[in-house]
Amino acid sequence: MDNRKKGLSHLHGNLKTIIKLAFVESVVKFDPRKLWKNPVMFVIFIYTLYVFFVTLDPYLFRDVVNISNFSRIYYIEITIILFATIWFANLAEAIAEAQGRAQADSLRSMKSEIVATLYDPKTSTEKKIFSKDLKYNDVIIVRENEPIPKDGEIIDGSALIDESMITGESQAVMKESGGDKTSVTGATIVRSGTIKVRVTEKPGESFLDRMIALVESSKRQKTPNEIALNVVLAILTFIMVFVILTLVYIEIALSIEIDIATMVALLVCLAPTTIGGLLSAIGIAGITRVAKVNVIAKSGKAVEAAGDVDVLILDKTGTITVGNRIATEFVPTKNYKMEDLLYNVVIASIYDTTPEGKSIIKIAYKRGIKVDTKNMGELQKIPFSPQTRYSGIIMPDGTRIIKGSVDAIEKETGYIPADLHMKSKEVADQGATPLLISRNKEVIGLIVMKDVIKPGIRERLRELKVMGIKTVMCTGDNRLTARFIAKDSGVDEYIAEAKPEDKLTVTKKYQAKGMLTAMTGDGTNDSPALSQADVGLAMNSGTPAAKEAANMVDLDSDPTKLIEVVAIGKQLLITRGALTTFSITNDVAKYFAILPAMFFMIANLTSLNVMHLASPQSAILSAVIFNAITIPILIPFAIKGISYTPASATQLLRQNVIFFGFGGVLTAFIGIKIIDIIITTGSVGHVIAISYYILKVMLALIGVKI
Repeated sequence: MDNRKKGLSHLHGNLKTIIKLAFVESVVKFDPRKLWKNPVMFVIFIYTLYVFFVTLDPYLFRDVVNISNFSRIYYIEITIILFATIWFANLAEAIAEAQGRAQADSLRSMKSEIVATLYDPKTSTEKKIFSKDLKYNDVIIVRENEPIPKDGEIIDGSALIDESMITGESQAVMKESGGDKTSVTGATIVRSGTIKVRVTEKPGESFLDRMIALVESSKRQKTPNEIALNVVLAILTFIMVFVILTLVYIEIALSIEIDIATMVALLVCLAPTTIGGLLSAIGIAGITRVAKVNVIAKSGKAVEAAGDVDVLILDKTGTITVGNRIATEFVPTKNYKMEDLLYNVVIASIYDTTPEGKSIIKIAYKRGIKVDTKNMGELQKIPFSPQTRYSGIIMPDGTRIIKGSVDAIEKETGYIPADLHMKSKEVADQGATPLLISRNKEVIGLIVMKDVIKPGIRERLRELKVMGIKTVMCTGDNRLTARFIAKDSGVDEYIAEAKPEDKLTVTKKYQAKGMLTAMTGDGTNDSPALSQADVGLAMNSGTPAAKEAANMVDLDSDPTKLIEVVAIGKQLLITRGALTTFSITNDVAKYFAILPAMFFMIANLTSLNVMHLASPQSAILSAVIFNAITIPILIPFAIKGISYTPASATQLLRQNVIFFGFGGVLTAFIGIKIIDIIITTGSVGHVIAISYYILKVMLALIGVKI
């Protein structure tokens, strides 16, 4: 997206406003009806309420509370810290949701009531109605500078359409009937031309409606991996509940008195609260990151699948290559100078409005040739046709200058010089296209036309190879061209002379091997393959059928975006895995703080205090404080994602274990010890101050200053 206005990425709203909304929503999320959706935090909430009520009146719970040694200050501290733990988890999810809500509000602002021109094909009459009254399959006429009232498909005419309010791209795009670029989106504006559009939108199912539903987390469906991890976390939490209940039973049976607050603190430290509090935020933020690159994913499952892709099926034209062949070399025959060849090349291409024809003139002009056609008289155009396979002009004096394929010019002239014949074969063997120029049935030279590899595509394909993702190029070009482009770009496999159905065939082939596939497309004939692929990315400029079949739509209509989507999917999975690893190893380290404190209370076993914490109470307070503040510290990582560098699965696992595995253990040991020292030598005020600065740093990492 570089220097242009960013489309959806511009819709995140003011960050300070988002944080304010998130703070309010994080308090609302204490509603048990909302909290129960997160089993880990719901269990912590129940036990926190229990400690809170014990704090208010310990005599009501004298059967499980040691009244003689009851410390209300200690219970108040534990209660506050436990509520803070839940609040931080709510805040993480609320920040992610607030970003989505800001996007949704911006998108809603685009929706407005538009007066549409309804056209009746039977009577050829027009009628003005409000866009809300338009029905599926209605035909409307949209003229210059009028907004398109509903999503639809152009059935007649062509127009330049301003899609900047959707894509952020200021340059209008050409849409016309009869091709693959027929789809139009409601709220976009016709800048030039007149079109007839058949409404393809059903009530509540417009493109904007789907985008709004996507970014509103309340309608977000959890992905299979997220659901599975939620189940595992819930099981672990309930196991810990049984462990605590068992300890309470042992306490009663042995007449050992342990503060119930300590038991709940142990539960909080044993349960996977960190990842439990961040898991939902990670999933919501993953979809938001996809939206930032102007891609609309129809579900979180599609984003997650992108991270697991094994095979990427890519088009050649527009994806790997620039899309249009350009002139790269001119070769005159022995009887002609370069200046003569360039002059005739320009004359032959004057009426050639194709990108290839324009590139020939552009390169010739760069070589210094100047052609003035004003005084030549009337030039007669020789149009290109599939039968002749050449085009050119006839000058007023009858001179005939044409350019075309080697066999077409050979048929026209009856002879090709040996040196050019050899050069033509050499050019074809290298995957380029040779075009010959003739003047009055005499071959005067050769033009080399090449498919140019897109800048940076080799590096991106190399990154995919490092990730272990196989790339397959599908192209309708001949085998020589396909082989050369595949070798030059670094594609693993290519399919030449491919028909539309070949994309579907190759997708099924790799899926039959147990591989996840991803592909791009924009035409109706791409729909079966887009629907079959695990990740189907349709171009916004494509047909409604293609957009309906795919599970992602690229608003910028950039086929290379698929590579970026895969990287975002990888980042989502890596972020979830890294924070889960960190959370589990963090919990292991907490055991060394809180379990010795409990056993000290039971049997005065000081030898278990390997961290040399000052007292059982300070050990427990230090552990639960560290447990609480870990969540806000990790919120920026959950929202922005762990920094991702393309690497193999083995390298990623090693990094995960070293940085987030051992890092989680060391962080907990150091953090708990520091908090213990502060509690012992300072005051609770110091702890509150530290918590404030931690929250300040966390907000700064996502762009908010307080």
